[in-house]
Amino acid sequence: MGRYDFRPLRVHQTASQLFASERIKSVPPWHDVIGRVPPAQTLVRSQPLQHQERPRRPHIRKPSKLFQPRRIVYEEDSLRREFFGDHPWELARPRAVLENDGRDAERKDWSLVSQPDRPVDGEGVVQRQMFLLYGNPEKGQMPDPNMTPARAYDQARKEFYETRLQQDIERRIAKEEAMATGAYFGKSVLQVGMELEDKIFEEWKAWASAEVVQQEQKRAAMYTGVVNEAAALAEGDSEAEAALGEVEASVPNQGQEAFGGAVVRP
Repeated sequence: MGRYDFRPLRVHQTASQLFASERIKSVPPWHDVIGRVPPAQTLVRSQPLQHQERPRRPHIRKPSKLFQPRRIVYEEDSLRREFFGDHPWELARPRAVLENDGRDAERKDWSLVSQPDRPVDGEGVVQRQMFLLYGNPEKGQMPDPNMTPARAYDQARKEFYETRLQQDIERRIAKEEAMATGAYFGKSVLQVGMELEDKIFEEWKAWASAEVVQQEQKRAAMYTGVVNEAAALAEGDSEAEAALGEVEASVPNQGQEAFGGAVVRP
């Protein structure tokens, strides 16, 4: 056939020759259609060129990292990693990620960790720590020259804890005042969590009790089967001894005379 296969173009000719030589009884249903509308040559699949992979020479140097993008690293990233590593549950609090232009934090006065238009969170601690380290020269607020990252982190955390404690006290007092005037509050988060935990514990307790009963039943059935088998063997032995006792009287103690044979011994 050579490099190319032209058999798909000759199906009509091949079918006609087979019918003329009576090797097939009738022409295929597509015979007349292929004769009127022959297939185009563009539908014939050609074999693609095979490219051989050349082995790489070992002395060729690897491409340099000149055209690779540089890794973007901010100093705040290490501060965030440290704070959220010490306070992982802060990540579970809902946060508002909507900003105007991405530089809203630069317009805040981070001389205090709490801001009037945003909640106190871990990002506020990070920005407060950056303010203690570098200040705000644009507003004439210069940093303390003796301030270190560890001292700034401790001071920012202390202010964060005090602010959170003050907010908790305010919420508790507001709730007590509302309850004193007849307000009713639903279950707290801790109460809901304890109820869910008690429910799961009761389900596990029922499952464990059923498993213990099932294991005891299996253990009892195993020992009961051995006892019954031994009792059956003992009963069979007693029946065999009784049968031997019945026929023992009819068996002579000594052999009897046999005519034309040897003496039979018990």
